[in-house]
Amino acid sequence: MKKVLFTLAFALLLGFSSFAQRFAYVDSQYILNHVPDYISSQKEIKALSDQWQKEVDARFQELDRMYKAYQADQVLMTPDMKKRRESDIIEKEKAAKDFQRAKFGPDGELAQRSNTLVKPIQDRIAKAIQAFAESDGDDMIFDKNSEVIMLYANPRYDKSDEIIKRLGLKPGVLAK
Repeated sequence: MKKVLFTLAFALLLGFSSFAQRFAYVDSQYILNHVPDYISSQKEIKALSDQWQKEVDARFQELDRMYKAYQADQVLMTPDMKKRRESDIIEKEKAAKDFQRAKFGPDGELAQRSNTLVKPIQDRIAKAIQAFAESDGDDMIFDKNSEVIMLYANPRYDKSDEIIKRLGLKPGVLAK
């Protein structure tokens, strides 16, 4: 009787363990750093950002110069001249802020350009991850760099190099 109960308990234990979910994780930043298209898109985005930041800085420097000139000349101006200069400064400031928002705002040109360049790369990586998970039998794959907090991750579950291989790239060789 004990053998039957032991065999039955062992069979149940094996049955339950076969329903265990398989987990893995990837490091998306590590993967992205291996994709040459991503590296070149980041360089392009940085160049645009630097160029537009210089334009924003120049506009605010001009605004600062106008304000200092207004302060220096204020005692010699008539009330109409003061209003005109103040209006010019306010208009210039609004234009500078609008330009800054148009380039760097959440819906600005930089965000749109970044999305245009990076989204196809992210989609390619997501498809490679999905294909890997399906072929490897994984139920869930987490991103080490996402909002999910991983207090510990065993490196044997890190599948980043396999994803890089699926993308046709060489793991360990960073793109330049």
